[in-house]
Amino acid sequence: MPWKKNLPSPPARRPFPCRERGHFFANVAVESGERTSRQGEEIHYLEEPRMAGNTNILLESGTNELEIVEFCVNDGDRNCYYGVNVAKVREIIRTPKLTPVLSAPEMVAGMMSLRDRIIPVIDLARVLGWQPSAVPDKILVLEFNRVTVGILVNGVSRIFRLSWEQVVAPSKLSEGAYVTGMVKMEGRIVLILDFERILAELCQNTALTPVEETWRPEPGASTRTVLVVDDSAFIRNAIASNLRAAGYRAEEAINGEEAWNLISERLAADTFTFDAIITDIEMPRMDGLHLTSLVRADALLREIPLFIFSSLASEDNIRKWKSLGADGILTKPDMPNLVAIISGVFEGREEARQ
Repeated sequence: MPWKKNLPSPPARRPFPCRERGHFFANVAVESGERTSRQGEEIHYLEEPRMAGNTNILLESGTNELEIVEFCVNDGDRNCYYGVNVAKVREIIRTPKLTPVLSAPEMVAGMMSLRDRIIPVIDLARVLGWQPSAVPDKILVLEFNRVTVGILVNGVSRIFRLSWEQVVAPSKLSEGAYVTGMVKMEGRIVLILDFERILAELCQNTALTPVEETWRPEPGASTRTVLVVDDSAFIRNAIASNLRAAGYRAEEAINGEEAWNLISERLAADTFTFDAIITDIEMPRMDGLHLTSLVRADALLREIPLFIFSSLASEDNIRKWKSLGADGILTKPDMPNLVAIISGVFEGREEARQ
């Protein structure tokens, strides 16, 4: 069939101001000073993120943009710069007194109390194999996969707003180094870290539960093909392996752009055979929300089941993503529920046709 679509041009990069502490840290409200918890423990706050409307707009409208918090971890006297999606950052604080955890992996620095919550703190330098010359004195408090965790870092510098088209997929050499993307900012390379993988490897007993232990192959599943879109080889392979174990055929794409090109080529050649799409949100070149908006905007694809599988699946984001046309939304790494939901949607549509 004659069918062709041109990918949209990348949005113009907008300046993103960074100001001194005591004013505003990009979209993050900055608070200086100290507070005291009910236990009398002094907590030093550097910045307390108040996720402003701009971040919500990025997640809701599929603009193919993101905001990155840039931070550094020292290796000796060398500063190594990394990034994390601002949507995962709840707070940035000075390191309080940590309580050691018996029999914990060496990369777990301890536990801390934060607003009546006890959260683990990960020593990122140990995870990355670095030996900082100075003790990390700041903690990024991250929230994803329904988990809150602290990350020890040496410094937090700024927030960048950029297009996913500016994010480059990691090379084969860095795929095993917890890196999901790279971006060049002001003459230096910032590596976007795969905190989902870091946390999953720390929680091997509960993360990425194999579907073989909890699910049997569905009758008729072998006739259905699912396109799995995720930039993390670790997560993508796990999803595809579990789908195959449940009886489905699975094809893979490393980001939204590759998936959209594959979909476009198959439609143009009249060889489109995908029965469902599973996509991550955070991906280089094109994110999952932009991919979702492109799929739902095409008359030939509006009815295809589309699922979002993301660590950012909060209640608010779930509502927004469903408004874009997602049929199901899960947090990583809930593999058995993913298979159950996909099978349920297929069964529901089969019943509706009868």
